[in-house]
Amino acid sequence: MRRYSIMYFISQSIKGLWRNGVMTLASIIVLMSCLVIMGSFSLIVMNLNTNLDSLGDMNEIVAFIDPEKSAEEVDSIRKAVEKYDNIKNLEFISPEEALEQEKQKYEGEYSYFFEGITSDIYPATLVITYQDNAKVETLKYDLEHTEGIYKVTCHADIAETLETVKTGIIYIFVWFLAVLFVVSVFVIINTIKLAVFGRRQEISVMRYVGATNWFIMLPFILEGVWIGLLSSGIAYFIEMSIYKFIAGVVATDYQMFTLVPFGTVQLPILLSFIGIGVVTGIIGSSISLRKNLKA
Repeated sequence: MRRYSIMYFISQSIKGLWRNGVMTLASIIVLMSCLVIMGSFSLIVMNLNTNLDSLGDMNEIVAFIDPEKSAEEVDSIRKAVEKYDNIKNLEFISPEEALEQEKQKYEGEYSYFFEGITSDIYPATLVITYQDNAKVETLKYDLEHTEGIYKVTCHADIAETLETVKTGIIYIFVWFLAVLFVVSVFVIINTIKLAVFGRRQEISVMRYVGATNWFIMLPFILEGVWIGLLSSGIAYFIEMSIYKFIAGVVATDYQMFTLVPFGTVQLPILLSFIGIGVVTGIIGSSISLRKNLKA
């Protein structure tokens, strides 16, 4: 294809966008909204996964051994628990190790708290990572009825609740995305339909002199591509601004949560926005042209 032909197609597509300014703007706003919502839900799920991983103890059971038990009895309890079903990993924490861990967590800010504190006040504990969440209640029951274990802490219910929330978010995200995608395609179809209608006499002349379908269609397809590119660019900057604002609020007022730095996800988000935006524009243009450029 010669250079002047490429410039012709580009100029015609830009003119088409300008002629149908209102519908072009509507297409960009709807598609941009679709992309922003898609990006927001994706970042929510990503950060939810990150915070679940950082909690670490959501798939753990902590069993506290009676402090009155001797070292031999404690070792016997540990060996008995190791034989239980559904155990992925078992970590034994002695009273001395428990005290040291507490010091590492809090001594910098509450050093006075540990004055005169000895390891005697800490029980030996078994930190158990389980494999199957469906069998955790059985494992918990076995631990609670193990001689020498006086307390069992399990967060399986919290982990299950958070997993349910994450699944619900993904479900809502998929439906929102599907609805907005259909709306975006519909608006783009009408935008291209108006462009075709506005140039119907010119198209008739082009056909009369032997112009191919591709020569006629390409400017309209490029209009869909421009709509997709403009929508993805605007959506990206809106997404970035919203995320950085929320990250600032979280860093100031909700420091117990961790947000993924936007810099680590900005390229995948930008490429996803461009890809989805351009594909949506092409699909909308193609559907409209198929209906409105029949010979």
